[in-house]
Amino acid sequence: MPGRPRWSRAARVAAAADVADLRLLARRRTPRMVFDYVDGAAEGERSMARAVEAFDRVEFAPHVLRDVAEAPTSVEILGRRVAMPVVLAPTGFTRMMHREGERAVARAAERAAVPYTLSTMGTTTAGDVAAAAPGGWNWFQLYVVRDRGRNLERLELASDAGMDVLVVTVDVPVAGARLRDVRHGLTIPPSLRWRGVLEAARHPAWWFDFLTGEPLTFATVEGAPDDMAGLTNLMFDPSVTVADLEWIRSAWRGKLLVKGVQRVDDAKELAAVGVDGLVVSNHGGRQLDRSATPLELLPEVVEAVGDRTEVFLDGGVRSGADVAAAVALGARACFVGRAYLYGLMAGGERGVTRVLDLLHAELVRTLQLLGVGGVERLTRDVVRLRGS
Repeated sequence: MPGRPRWSRAARVAAAADVADLRLLARRRTPRMVFDYVDGAAEGERSMARAVEAFDRVEFAPHVLRDVAEAPTSVEILGRRVAMPVVLAPTGFTRMMHREGERAVARAAERAAVPYTLSTMGTTTAGDVAAAAPGGWNWFQLYVVRDRGRNLERLELASDAGMDVLVVTVDVPVAGARLRDVRHGLTIPPSLRWRGVLEAARHPAWWFDFLTGEPLTFATVEGAPDDMAGLTNLMFDPSVTVADLEWIRSAWRGKLLVKGVQRVDDAKELAAVGVDGLVVSNHGGRQLDRSATPLELLPEVVEAVGDRTEVFLDGGVRSGADVAAAVALGARACFVGRAYLYGLMAGGERGVTRVLDLLHAELVRTLQLLGVGGVERLTRDVVRLRGS
């Protein structure tokens, strides 16, 4: 007898077989300009496509006849054990995707026992994130803005909220050209101008949540333009150098990561000044198009500085198998951004939880099929990139 149709959003989210299914659900639920803000990237979107395609070129070399009855996924990062080598990456304007925004993501991360990183451009304060997920490992991401006093205020608020890991993003001296946003005339918050009325009719649930929820505002940015590029270029400081890490370090008592590393020589320079971790990342392809492909660059960075600092990967991760490949190539853990935003748009907190459940199940299955008895036993010899 055929199964009953799945009508509720919760049922559709629960039935999603992978992140790609959740992406399709997200596209159906959200207005096009909001979906494209998440789904899009800079200029011709080559960097984003190449980051994903690199994982498509992964070829595993599994062991056989190994005991894989157990395949633990927990790892230690920055001195603390987490359930799997996944960090939920910082994302801006998260309440635009769903009214619960950062709170929903933090709660899902808390249950999954993985870190969540709140963005400077977030729409929820550090204190509210801490209140939503008091038992979670909540991190804070910093964009250095022109007003040094504002930077110090943000660091203090994050520290007061119990956040003990700071992720300094360094690949946004100016705004990238995100052409989907330009073509939509995207404003923050979204408005009903242009094709907005038709979009509202097509996505009534999203618009109802948006119009009846608390107003969408920046938690730490004031008096900025409503367009993304204008906001970035007005607020962010393009004169930041490695030397600025000294005053940031002096103002921050916890661990310090630098996100946006795209060259081996930059990685060496940062390791030499004693940062606790580096994130090999091209900002999800949202800044410089044709930039380095993170998975391809990862082994070189690990070889150069992996004995001095922890190396993380960001970009293109869509499955637990991707996580396994990156860890085998030397990453301590993977930052995941778009994948959980697809889940958030598709089903709020349930959707983020579904993404994390999928990543964990896929990671366990991959470890078992690789003949590897746990994520900490992944080694370089079980993976290669075809065509490289």
